[in-house]
Amino acid sequence: MGLFSRDLKSLDDLFLHGLKDIYYAENKIVKSLPKLIEAASDAELKKGLKQHLLETENQVRRLEQVFDKIGEKPRATRCPGIDGILAEGDDLLGQVDGRTATNAAIVASAQAVEHYEITRYGTLIAWAAELGKDDVIPLLERNLKEEKAADKKLTTVAETHVNRGVARKTRSAPKRRATSSSTTRRKVAKYAAKPRKRPAAQRRRAS
Repeated sequence: MGLFSRDLKSLDDLFLHGLKDIYYAENKIVKSLPKLIEAASDAELKKGLKQHLLETENQVRRLEQVFDKIGEKPRATRCPGIDGILAEGDDLLGQVDGRTATNAAIVASAQAVEHYEITRYGTLIAWAAELGKDDVIPLLERNLKEEKAADKKLTTVAETHVNRGVARKTRSAPKRRATSSSTTRRKVAKYAAKPRKRPAAQRRRAS
């Protein structure tokens, strides 16, 4: 099924293609999560990623059940979308330095993946309902529920300590010394703000 072959002629075709797409994505995520777990130093983040790895493995099995229920063998269709998101995450992690910044980058990369999956499952559920494939909807909804929960947990971890840790480190970094020009401007402003005294001769004449 090529990009321009126009093989998708019905909603059934679209549903099957979308199912193969998310099946490919979930299997790729199973392979990529261990790298994030190893790179994470925040205890809560590491724990959450380990839990989601187990969930993702179960999600793959549920998708295989969906294939079975619609009379198809589990097959994956290469998904450039998830490949790009995962590659971007790898590139980001390769550029950050320090444990706190790495944790924040991991959260950002993982949430990009979660948001992709949420959109895919939402679409598949809507198509399944339209096609009357009611027996597969609970399996897809279970996966969607776990993706949303994982995204929410990542947000909580980021807001409660990962992002704060990066911000504290940034604030505590030594400030650069002011340049000579900025120092001069401050001195001029300070001098201008003080009222200048008149010479003594002028004060006597005024009195």
